[in-house]
Amino acid sequence: MDDKKTSDAQLNAIKNWRKRYPEKARYNSSKTSARTFARKYATEEDMKELMEIFKKENKNYQK
Repeated sequence: MDDKKTSDAQLNAIKNWRKRYPEKARYNSSKTSARTFARKYATEEDMKELMEIFKKENKNYQK
């Protein structure tokens, strides 16, 4: 017996969405990874470094 939680149809729909919207899929994946890193692994020094990078290099940063 197959104990999958997600149906084959749903898995296929996810795969198709990722093919149609690769930039959004990459964005969501990166965002998830960043949040996991910040919550579980980052030190205070890591976060300071990331904030400096954000302030200096991110076009979305507003002074």
